Amino acid sequence: MNITQIWLKAFRLRTLPLAIAATTLGSLLGYAEHRFRLGVFIFGTLTTLFLQILSNLANDYGDARKGTDNENRIGPLRVTQSGLVSQRQIQWMIGVFVLLSLVSGSLLIWSGLRGGNMLLYSLFFLLGFSSIYAAIKYTIGKRPYGYVGFGDIMVFIYFGILGVAGTYFLHTQSFHLTILLPASSVGLFSAGVLNLNNLRDHANDALNGKNTLVVRMGVPWAKIYHVVLLLTALVLAVIYTILHFESYYQLIFLLPVPLLISDVKTVITNTVPVELNRELKRLAVATLLFSLSFGLGLVL
Repeated sequence: MNITQIWLKAFRLRTLPLAIAATTLGSLLGYAEHRFRLGVFIFGTLTTLFLQILSNLANDYGDARKGTDNENRIGPLRVTQSGLVSQRQIQWMIGVFVLLSLVSGSLLIWSGLRGGNMLLYSLFFLLGFSSIYAAIKYTIGKRPYGYVGFGDIMVFIYFGILGVAGTYFLHTQSFHLTILLPASSVGLFSAGVLNLNNLRDHANDALNGKNTLVVRMGVPWAKIYHVVLLLTALVLAVIYTILHFESYYQLIFLLPVPLLISDVKTVITNTVPVELNRELKRLAVATLLFSLSFGLGLVL
C-alpha cells in the first residue's frame, strides 16, 4: 500500500456513515421546522467526520500501545500494530485531526450562535472540547473509559443525544424534550455498532484487560443487549412519530427495519466472531438510512 492507502485504512472510512447520522437527523429536524442554516449543516457534518476519524486514530494508537491489537486480533488491519506507520507518525496525525476538529467545531458554533449570548457560546465550546477529549480518551491514557466498560454510554451521549439535539438547537435556537426520542434512537443504534465491534473482539479483549461491556456481561447477554438496543431505538422513534404525527410519510423511517431484523438474526446465531465484520458496516449504513428516512418523513 502507498501512504495514502495506509492513512485511509487508519481513518476507517466504513465508520463514517455512522458519524454523520446524528448531524443529518438534527439538520433535517430543523429543516422540517423551516429553520435551517447551511453553515450549521456543512460544519456540523465536517466536525463529526473529523471527530470520528480522530477517535479511530486514537483507538488505533491506544490499543497498539496497550498490546490489545496483536497477532491474535481478528478485526480489520490496524496500521500502528502492523508497523505501517510509527507511533510518532500517528501521534502527529491525531494532532492534525484535533486541530481540524477545533477549527471546524468553532465555525459550527459561530454559524449556529451568531448573535447569541456568551453563556451559550461557552456551553457549546465546552461540549466541543469534551467531544475531542472523549474521542481521544476512549483507549488512550492510564485509565481509558473504553477499557472499563463505559464506551457504550459515551457513544450514546455523543453520537446520539448531543449530536442530534445539539445540531437541532444550532439550527433552531430552541429545544423540546421530545427531541431526545429520535436523538436516543440514533444513540442506541450507534451503541449497537460498538457492541458488534466488541462482540467480534471479545476473546482478545478479555485476554488483554480491555473490559468492554461484552467482556463484563458475557457473549449470551451481550447478544440480548444488542436486540434490546435496536428494539428500544425503534420504539422511541414510534413514540415520537405518534406524538408529532401529521402525515403517513413519517412512517418511511421503517425502511431500515429489514436490515435491522437481518442484523439481529445474524448476531443471535453467530458463532464465528470474524463474520460480524460485515455487520458493522451494515448497521452503520442502516443507522444513516434511519436518520435520513426519519428526517425526510417530517420534511415531506
